[in-house]
Order: sequence, then structure tokens, then C-alpha cells
Amino acid sequence: MKIGLMGAWNTDSGAAMHAELIGRSFVEKGYEIAVFTFFKHSFHGTAILGKDEDYVTRCFTVASDKKPELLTTPFLINDYKFFVVEDLGMLPQDHLGKIFNWIKKKAKTINVIHDGNLKEDPSFYQFDWDAIVCFDKRYYNFLKLAYPEKIIHIIPYPCLPWRPGDREKSRKKLGLPLDKKIILLFGPSSQYGVDKYHIIKELGVDYPILVLVVTKHSGSLARWHEIAHSKFYDRNNKPIEVREEAPQIDRLYEYLYAADLLLYNKPDNPGIITVASTAFQCLGSGCPFVALKSTFVENLRNVVYQYENDDELKSCFLSVFERDTRYEEIIHKAREFVEENSAKNIARKFIGLFKLLNREVKI
Repeated sequence: MKIGLMGAWNTDSGAAMHAELIGRSFVEKGYEIAVFTFFKHSFHGTAILGKDEDYVTRCFTVASDKKPELLTTPFLINDYKFFVVEDLGMLPQDHLGKIFNWIKKKAKTINVIHDGNLKEDPSFYQFDWDAIVCFDKRYYNFLKLAYPEKIIHIIPYPCLPWRPGDREKSRKKLGLPLDKKIILLFGPSSQYGVDKYHIIKELGVDYPILVLVVTKHSGSLARWHEIAHSKFYDRNNKPIEVREEAPQIDRLYEYLYAADLLLYNKPDNPGIITVASTAFQCLGSGCPFVALKSTFVENLRNVVYQYENDDELKSCFLSVFERDTRYEEIIHKAREFVEENSAKNIARKFIGLFKLLNREVKI
């Protein structure tokens, strides 16, 4: 059995992470895959990470490109029994729509919804999907307003495996101090951490703290450089280090191993359902995840630290720094969550869906 996957791949987007985790799990299980993804000059995300595998074909632009493009041949000449689309809103939908009937002739079609509400663009609804996949009941509740409930299936977002590291070893490898509490922020969401720097500075009176920012996001870089030139910044102590990187997963995990905690101060958008792909990407490191209470993390109760105000954020920081009972409980729950929602388990759920869609196919 061969599975076609269309969407982001080898980029730093949440949709790419989802596709890669289930796609590579399919390969590990012995299934053949064909990945159709963005051109290198027009992709979803901020950076391309790693080298493409032999089964990857770059053959279309993002939907927002000034001249949307999709190469037809790769979709038509490849033989696959199931065709999985990730984050349809980012794809050139009208171009895909013109060949969709050809894809339907040979494959069952599955749309993995990443959007947090119903789309207004009519191009989004031109496809006759065999199945719609969403991550939890919140998505299901708005999707059933537009799609037949019988085709909507809940399959949770996958996690990277549980594999904690050695803090001291990683700090030495990365050239980071051994005697400080390190608060890590990375990627585009690191820009929101600036809003809580005054709390970090206040705690710095009792704890030696280093804020480590790892990102190539221009907005985040600008905000952190602004702090470095403000009255809040202690130039003698140098409590902030900015590294302009979009790390691949192994290097990201070195940063997570080195850190005392990962701060995720990203606010939600009212009326939009979403998940924090960053959490699913990072929880397996064993690094505590400290997040602003929002729709991003509302389904991660007791798995991550959550705060609504500055006092609660201080409490989260202190719990991590002191490694108290709450810390032990959250790390335990995080491990349980990661193991339950491992990429292998989620890929198995997709295989189960494929069987349901096409029972006569031996897989």
C-alpha cells in the first residue's frame, strides 16, 4: 500500500511537523509514501530544515503566492491508495481542484484540518472528501456545521517520543553557563516572551537567570534587541542571549535539555480553535513547558504549567526552579501524555481510518 501526503514538509511549521511525524511512522511500519510539498521558493513556515528524502517532490506554491502554481504530473503518475492533505488553506486549492477528480479515481481522500474555524473562502469547500480528520472535540463541534458528521474523525496531534537528556552535557556542548537558570524561548512565538521580561528580571534578584532566545523570526529578533537597549537590561550581568537560528530537531532538543523551562507566552485569537504544535514537538524532551492559559494549551491540563497572570507565572517559575511536588507531577503527566500520543500510536489510528474507508484493501 502506498500513501500520498500533500502539505508542508521539512519546514518549521506545525503542519510540517504533523505530516512528518505520521509520514515517517508510516515508513517505519513498512508502508511506501509519496510526499508532495512546497517549492523551496514558496513554502509555509520560516525556514526549510534538513534534506528532502527520496520520496519527496516539491511541486507547488503556497496559496498566497502572487502566481499560485501546481505541477500536475507528480500527482497523476504516482500510484497511491490513500491521499492525505495537510492544512488545505495553505495550498493552491483551485489548482488542486482541477485534478482532484483524477486523484479520487485511484485513492481515498483525507483532509487533515489545521484551521481553527470555518473558512469563508469557497475554494476550500470544492472537494468531495472521503474523510475529514481533526485533532479534538473542539474542532469537531464547528466542522459538523459544514460537513456530514459521519465523515469527521478525531485523531489527536502526535508527539515526538519521550527522550530526556543531560542538562550539564548539553550546556557544555552549546557553550551555555552551568550556574544559571535558563529560560528558553524559540521560534516565532519567542516574541511574546518580551512581555514577561519584567517578571524574569524581578526573579533575577534571587536566582541567576539567563533568557535564551533561539529564533530567526525578524519580529522576535527586533523585540529582544529592543529590550537589550532598554532601561530594563542589566549590561553587567547580560541576562539575555539571542541566537539567530532555526534549529533542526536534534539541535532544538539540545537547547531543551540545557534549559530549565520553555516559556510559551503566546496569546490566542478569540473565536479560533488551535493546538500548540510547539508543545507536542517539545514535551518529549522532559523540559517543563510553561504556557499562558489559552486555546493553544486548554487540552493540556496538568501536562504543562499554565498561568493567567504575573503572580501565577512567578509561581510556575519557582516550582520549576525548586523542583517541587508540582514539578514532579507535571513531568510525570507529560511523559504519560507523550507516550499515549506518540507518532507511532497516531499513525496507527490513521491506518485504522484507512481500513475503515477501504476494507477490501489489504494493508
